[in-house]
Amino acid sequence: MTTAYSQKPTTQNLPKFDHRFIHFGFLIGGNSANFVLERLPPTVIGADTLTVLEPNSASGFNLGIVSAMHFNQYFSLRFTPNLAFSSRSLEYTFQTQKGEKKYIKDIESTLINFPLNIKYKSARVNNFSAYVIFGAAYSLDLAANAGSENLSTNPNDVIVKLKRDDYMGQLGFGTDFYLQYFKFGIELKMSYGIRDLLGHDNTAFSSPIEQLRSKMFLLSLTFEG
Repeated sequence: MTTAYSQKPTTQNLPKFDHRFIHFGFLIGGNSANFVLERLPPTVIGADTLTVLEPNSASGFNLGIVSAMHFNQYFSLRFTPNLAFSSRSLEYTFQTQKGEKKYIKDIESTLINFPLNIKYKSARVNNFSAYVIFGAAYSLDLAANAGSENLSTNPNDVIVKLKRDDYMGQLGFGTDFYLQYFKFGIELKMSYGIRDLLGHDNTAFSSPIEQLRSKMFLLSLTFEG
């Protein structure tokens, strides 16, 4: 006697989702922003010597919309404009005649990002697929202060100035889950700036820096229908 066992087939949600020409959605996420810093050779600034210069990351969050144009079931073009609130800092340690002095310059940004990415996803397995994503983005910093004047003689009041516009390369990966009424995704994307953002104004805090470029990691939850 032969006994046959069968596995209950999985119901495929949204079976025609990837065959549509275009679809929309939204994203929410958290970010970790930092700088890629290139320092000039150490010099003596007045009577002070800069011994340590380090960028520090901080967390923020993003809100945005998703629009995707499908070339086929594997490739799509994604435009995901988003508003990002981020923060970073630069930590300075000077050796002075009166001993060691530390300064932390906090830099907060409100960014409008315009990423344009190519998404390549795997073949769908039931209600799951994985993907990689790559492309570029333009970023506009609404809190940019490159036009501000550093008139104070108090080092605590001197600001590190950033330019408004930035251009970034992007690379990431993620997973999609096809639910009954919408597609839910988890995505990790890395953005690296290609432009020097520093407003060089010959203060003790900008003079030691040759280039200051942006770096951001974004973990997003996407909801697409």
